[in-house]
Amino acid sequence: MKTTQLTFDLSFGPEKREPEKKKDAGPEILKVRELTQKIKRLLEGEIGQVWVQGEISNYRKQASGHHYFTLKDESSVLGCVFFAGDARFLKQALRDGMEVQVAGEISVYEARGNYQLIVRHLQMRGEGALQVRFEALKRRLQAEGLFAPERKRPLPKFPLRVGVVTSPTGAALQDFLNVLWRRNPHIEVILNPVRVQGAGAAKEIARAIGELNALPSPPLDAIVVTRGGGSLEDLWEFNEEEVARAIAASRIPVVSAVGHEIDFTIGDFAADVRAATPSAAAELLAAESSQLLLSLERANRRMRRVCQERHASCAALLRRISAAPAFRYPERSLRDFFLELDAKSEALAAAAERGTEEMKKKIERAKASLKSLHPARWTLAQEEKLQGYSRRISLAAKQFHSTANQRLARAEQVLKAFDPRATLARGFTATFDKEGRLLKSAEDARRAGTLTTHFADGQTVSEVVAPIASNP
Repeated sequence: MKTTQLTFDLSFGPEKREPEKKKDAGPEILKVRELTQKIKRLLEGEIGQVWVQGEISNYRKQASGHHYFTLKDESSVLGCVFFAGDARFLKQALRDGMEVQVAGEISVYEARGNYQLIVRHLQMRGEGALQVRFEALKRRLQAEGLFAPERKRPLPKFPLRVGVVTSPTGAALQDFLNVLWRRNPHIEVILNPVRVQGAGAAKEIARAIGELNALPSPPLDAIVVTRGGGSLEDLWEFNEEEVARAIAASRIPVVSAVGHEIDFTIGDFAADVRAATPSAAAELLAAESSQLLLSLERANRRMRRVCQERHASCAALLRRISAAPAFRYPERSLRDFFLELDAKSEALAAAAERGTEEMKKKIERAKASLKSLHPARWTLAQEEKLQGYSRRISLAAKQFHSTANQRLARAEQVLKAFDPRATLARGFTATFDKEGRLLKSAEDARRAGTLTTHFADGQTVSEVVAPIASNP
């Protein structure tokens, strides 16, 4: 972008007229102003717009709103001026030490003869990387058709319920409500509060859009996603893919009003309508009172025309009905009506009589059924069942007792067969050591030393005094 800078020489009069130079008068002698102007034209014409990165120093802001600072790096400095007209979109205050990237044109300040950069746009260092991410995501979603114009839905002319996704404490909400309710105080606003900046804010925004879509009847007429201005980093949550997809998936038309007029987000492209500011979004949704009155007047005229046409149609119908024989000769219609009434009365009486007879038959059948279901009969049947159950239980108990006695007798016989006392009674003995362990061999008896021998009628204690010879 190039700009033309005009200089005016306010001096006038004959004393300012330069004498004509002769062709052989020697080298051209320039005034300082003339040389400076040549340098200015050369720099402005050849360099044009450039992007420069550096650190701000010597920053000062004048009462006029113009910003003056020096942009420096390790070895060089560059004077810069950021005029108020271009700086009105500045998203954050400038200060010394900030790393920035600026775009502008080189110019020469003639009064001092030094060159400087006229800044047209300023962004924080690192926004360039974010811009690359922004453009890559924009191209990918655009290729999917997420921003296609045919997907865009028009906003309702006179919305009654509007959902808003924004911070409840931000100025954007107040700006939106002030404009909306000043233009139409009857619009109902449903606020779904979210964070609009910081980690996790994008998930909240996407979830809030889905929640507004899921509200019960009556549904919303439009959803506004908004926040105030800021740097590219401040607005980045509205550049996240999940926010764009939530906006595109909304069943309700979405208005994106994020930042200022120069701020564009991915959400703006996915939305049905993009508003430059929160106030502009309110203006889109709230019709002017004059427009409402004009619409009402048009509706009134249409309604009067429809009523007149309806009245004429009804009048013609009334004339046709009045000319019908039923109105011209009503006694004929009454005679036929009386005849039909008598016939239907006779049919109704016959039907009533048949219905009465059928009902009597149903009552008799019901009485017979009730007799068969009398409680006394049911009680008797239950008593017979109970007696049968009692007999079967008694028989089963007797059988169980007999079987148990038989099993007990068999077990008693088995126990007697294995009783050690029965073995001793047949002449056998059992020998134990002093710890009460049963001795099973002669070697066990030799090691034990003291022996306790059990007989059927008592026991004896003995000592082993000689080695025991083993069996041949």
